[in-house]
Amino acid sequence: MKLKSFIKKQNPIKVIVFVAVVLYVIFSSGFIDDAKKSASMMSSSIDEIEKGDVNTEGNLEVYFIDVGQADCILLKNDNGNVLIDAGNNEDGAKLVNYFNDLNIDTFDYVFATHAHEDHIGGMDDIINNFTIKNFMMPSVVTTTKTFEDLLDALEENNLKYYTPYEDETFDLGDCKIRVIYVGNEENDLNDTSIVLKVTFGDTSFLFTGDISSSIEDEILFRDIKSDVLKVSHHGSSYGTSDEFLDAVNPSYAVISVGENNVYNHPDDNTIKRLNQRDIKTYRTDNDGTIIFYSDGISINVKTIQTDTNG
Repeated sequence: MKLKSFIKKQNPIKVIVFVAVVLYVIFSSGFIDDAKKSASMMSSSIDEIEKGDVNTEGNLEVYFIDVGQADCILLKNDNGNVLIDAGNNEDGAKLVNYFNDLNIDTFDYVFATHAHEDHIGGMDDIINNFTIKNFMMPSVVTTTKTFEDLLDALEENNLKYYTPYEDETFDLGDCKIRVIYVGNEENDLNDTSIVLKVTFGDTSFLFTGDISSSIEDEILFRDIKSDVLKVSHHGSSYGTSDEFLDAVNPSYAVISVGENNVYNHPDDNTIKRLNQRDIKTYRTDNDGTIIFYSDGISINVKTIQTDTNG
């Protein structure tokens, strides 16, 4: 007998009981378990994307390299390589080895964001061991030995540095690098930091050097909205204001910081402001080297341990 005919011949109460029994059989037979299993598999695949291998062909790769209480960022795609800062002095030789392992022999652009040792310490090793097409840093100079080592390396390799101007752009294939800010404040080297926004397709990254909240205020209404924010000055209390975070509106943040550092970076209030906005935050002291992969539409993340912290 067909179900439709059966239902017509029964009174309403029997029909309700019949339907209830059918639903019970369906759900007790494993339907719910299967649904839960499918959801679990979907969640697992997302985790594997973050932690496992990623197809890098045609992608922009952004490495926040673990150099302890310092900064070093590598950008690479099929068209070339960009380096932003080079850690402390003791990181230089380790960075050379790491870049050799990545089969890098040339940097199209090298940016020394400002003249502090924890950003340019290993830069003389980079200059002496790789071909550099364009070397950029602020015009403000210091008399430290670290900075003099950098100048000596440039001279020995017949390289001249160039100070970019605000809103200047550089191309690395389909990847565009825009200068958001470069300072000339001689009394505060942190606020001379070159700030860069890197755009690849619909994805973007903001690199802030060590700027303070006063410079954040200055660039607040510029083109700074980005998917990934490199938190300035190792997450100290001097930057990463509420207003700045709201303007950038990132989905991810990265803090380059040394484990158990004497400065107590990152500051608790900085972490609090990031957490209040549900910004997924990575730290080199906890996560090691953090690699972002962008295909121009979406961003995937992978963390690895590297021998790069001297």
